[in-house]
Amino acid sequence: MSHQRRAVKSKAKRKVTFPKDWPTMVQVGPLEEGELSQWVTQTDGDANEASLPSIYQTAPERVPAMHNSLPFILDDLKTETSQKQLSTAQNVMKSVCQPFLPPLDKATHVEFLLSPLDEGLSGGFVGLDASRPWLLYWCTNALSLLGENVGVYNDRAITSLKPLQHPSGGFGGGNGQAPHVAAAYASILTLAITSYHASKGLPDNERLAVYANSFAWIDRQKLLQWLRKIKLPNGGFKVNEGGEEDVRAGYCALVVLALLGYNQEELQGDPSLGELPLLDGVAEYFKSCQTWEGGIGAKPNAEAHGGYAFCVLAALCLLGDPEEALSKNLDLDRLVSWLSARQYAPEGGFSGRTNKLVDGCYSTWVGGCWSLVEAAVNAIESGKTAVKTNIGDLWSRKALIRYILTCCQGPHGGLRDKPGMYVFS
Repeated sequence: MSHQRRAVKSKAKRKVTFPKDWPTMVQVGPLEEGELSQWVTQTDGDANEASLPSIYQTAPERVPAMHNSLPFILDDLKTETSQKQLSTAQNVMKSVCQPFLPPLDKATHVEFLLSPLDEGLSGGFVGLDASRPWLLYWCTNALSLLGENVGVYNDRAITSLKPLQHPSGGFGGGNGQAPHVAAAYASILTLAITSYHASKGLPDNERLAVYANSFAWIDRQKLLQWLRKIKLPNGGFKVNEGGEEDVRAGYCALVVLALLGYNQEELQGDPSLGELPLLDGVAEYFKSCQTWEGGIGAKPNAEAHGGYAFCVLAALCLLGDPEEALSKNLDLDRLVSWLSARQYAPEGGFSGRTNKLVDGCYSTWVGGCWSLVEAAVNAIESGKTAVKTNIGDLWSRKALIRYILTCCQGPHGGLRDKPGMYVFS
């Protein structure tokens, strides 16, 4: 995108404005699978409202039937779980049944995300002191996805993250805190995102200098040694020394290894020091985490969960071509069956586990699973075979879009898991 958005501060409240020729894409109707979306373009300015295209000036579209009625099968046994499910479905129906879809409120979301970066957080966030890298990552990544140039935060990100590097390797969640693989993941991704934006459009030598400034201070050797300390004999990883074992730790470790570009020799280790190949048994460990339902749990014999499913699918795709890595290590038929059951009607959003409520955050985790499964089944990434199937037919993009736009947008920016809940970045 050639235009730069700019935030303008006022005494009362900072307002995010856009150049007058900056288009905002607004959906006027729900997406149908296999069809192109229908779009109109709105522009900021003082033009008469009637002259601007608007979703509220188009004929309403028929709300899909799945949003107009409660589930056909209801449990006669009234439990706390079944009552909450029914109550949630009734509440969400009030929003998803509206004939006009609200647009993605980009300007308000940008304002919401810029505030903690530019103005700081309130004292109430002290409880998240061990999540400093995550706060940076959540804000910069979301702003990047919304089209903002977060390169302006590159130097500040480096300054903020440097003190979190632990003397023994890795990154802690806060100053002086023990290293944690999730903190390393969030730190490295924040640097990657802000470096990309800061270097965009620069000559090669200047672009490389930006990346060098962002990453050269990281002690790669100590970080690698620390990752070996949290690797388990069964192929899994712990989140930190003495911490819990789960597939999230393995996924975070693989992302760090990939982004920092460790070569095969480094990963193999030094046999004279008793080091084993770091990736030995990793794929087999992930394979052992698939459950009888078809989903994937945090570790072997754990309950299937959408977040952990994404971690395993993404990690396997880092280890090899999706078509081969997923089909070789997972029962894709059972996985697809479990993933299909995660999308609810009438809500349209995803749940993370069986018998759990719909939650907006699983738009990322379960939605991300579908993208990776599609890449495997349709051989999109490999290009070795022609596309013969459309796995996307097993879930509804249209319904998910409707749930996010009508139920998950906070009135002052940010997204929430469902109506009535707090917003998050």
